[in-house]
Amino acid sequence: MCPISSRAEVIFFDATGTLFEVRGSVGAIYSRIANRHGLRTDPEQLEQAFGRAFLSQPAGLHSLDDELELALAEKQWWREVVEGALEGRMAPESFPGYFEEVFEAFRNAEAWELYSDTRPGLTRLRSLGYRLAVISNFDSRLIDLLANLNLHSFFEQAILSWRAGAAKPDARIFHYALELMRIPAAGAVHVGDSMEDDVAGAQNAGLTAVLFDRRQIHPDWRDGHRVESFDSLLRLLGHQPGKDRPPQ
Repeated sequence: MCPISSRAEVIFFDATGTLFEVRGSVGAIYSRIANRHGLRTDPEQLEQAFGRAFLSQPAGLHSLDDELELALAEKQWWREVVEGALEGRMAPESFPGYFEEVFEAFRNAEAWELYSDTRPGLTRLRSLGYRLAVISNFDSRLIDLLANLNLHSFFEQAILSWRAGAAKPDARIFHYALELMRIPAAGAVHVGDSMEDDVAGAQNAGLTAVLFDRRQIHPDWRDGHRVESFDSLLRLLGHQPGKDRPPQ
């Protein structure tokens, strides 16, 4: 594995699928909460319905300065997704309470599972002197989620598509992140699990991209940098996990 240039000062990370993942499945969480609101559903079918509703919903990107307006816009967007996923099966009087509960569920740590190497890996990178930040298509709930997962202290910034007005793989969100971190593209690395959103997006914006292939979906990919763990990421950056000293 050929190490990345020593000019790297900032490492951007994707969030979901890179640092943590949904505990169980979205369908299971939606279904479990739906049962409490009078609707029995099959988790797998609801998972599929959620996927269709999510993909059919128009992009809801904003660059609003007012936090309240932004929160309301995000929440309305998700309300329409959840309505679409349920396909009219829940009683109208039950839906508001259901939506509030399911929306808040994904703000909390209980709905997510942190990968076992995430916290020690981030700790190691910080000890080596790297500046860290997140670039995600998640909405503003990610700010609370990072705090609830005790990850917020690792990151200088959490750059969100809803706030940037552009979503990965659009180069504009990466340029916006570079501006916030005051770093040229040549000094930044972006790490994520999506070949399109993270790898192609970062490369098109001039950053060094690293595919975080935890599930080994692309074992034969050789057109760029690929890692399967934080240990292999550290080696790619030219460090031996847990052995070398921070740069002077």
